[in-house]
Amino acid sequence: MKKNIIITGTTSGLGKELVKQFSALGWHVFAGFRNEKLIEHVNNVEYFYIDMTDRESIQAAAEFIKSKTDKVDVLINAAGCVSAGPIEVLDVDNLREQFDVNTFSHIDFTQKLLPLLDNGKIINISSMSSFGHFPFISPYCASKRALDIFFNAFGIENHRGIKVVSVKPGVISTPIWEKSVKRNSELIEHCEGYECEMEFLKNNALKNTNKGLKVEDAAAFITKIAQKSNPKSSYTLGRDAKFAQIMSYLPQDMINNLVKFGLKTRMKK
Repeated sequence: MKKNIIITGTTSGLGKELVKQFSALGWHVFAGFRNEKLIEHVNNVEYFYIDMTDRESIQAAAEFIKSKTDKVDVLINAAGCVSAGPIEVLDVDNLREQFDVNTFSHIDFTQKLLPLLDNGKIINISSMSSFGHFPFISPYCASKRALDIFFNAFGIENHRGIKVVSVKPGVISTPIWEKSVKRNSELIEHCEGYECEMEFLKNNALKNTNKGLKVEDAAAFITKIAQKSNPKSSYTLGRDAKFAQIMSYLPQDMINNLVKFGLKTRMKK
């Protein structure tokens, strides 16, 4: 029997590659998009519109999927965005939107799909940022950490036999880095007192577009997890992510001092 999988954030990057790989495996893929112009039609794929900032859109997306099937084997919450900047100048509405997209929308969408997910799997695309010691992208770090905490609790609590998995990748070569620079351009270009840090942040993000894990390899790793009968609750993917995980075991003051030293050293280069 053909398996059903739902993937959000499928018009670029990791989500797009996951659609291709699960389609090639013969799975029936429900692929969430926001920009119809970016869709690349693939076999075994049924596209649906979803805006992670709009609860009515999330409701409509869930109803569409329920009208098509009564069973979902895997839900991959891959949609996300990055908000950046110093805490002292970040707009609180921007922070709320960060959590809406990266955290609350996934809880909302999952809740509405629960009758279909019995004995299935939820795979959340978290981040090494969930380990929490990356300055100037604290909204992203916090939203990913919150995602992990909420869904880990759900994995313990639920009576539906649903397995929850968090995948924490390091840097993956995807368009999210260019998108993040564009999304935060106003603050990056006009951040008084933090001009050097913002220039470094922008340049480092743009470099990440072409370095790090290949998106095909990251997607292949996740497809293997989806096919496991009893996957682990958490996977750390990439050397940089594993280093961040090891760092997280240190005392907080030591972490802070190491991060400050590393930031100053890299900014001088």
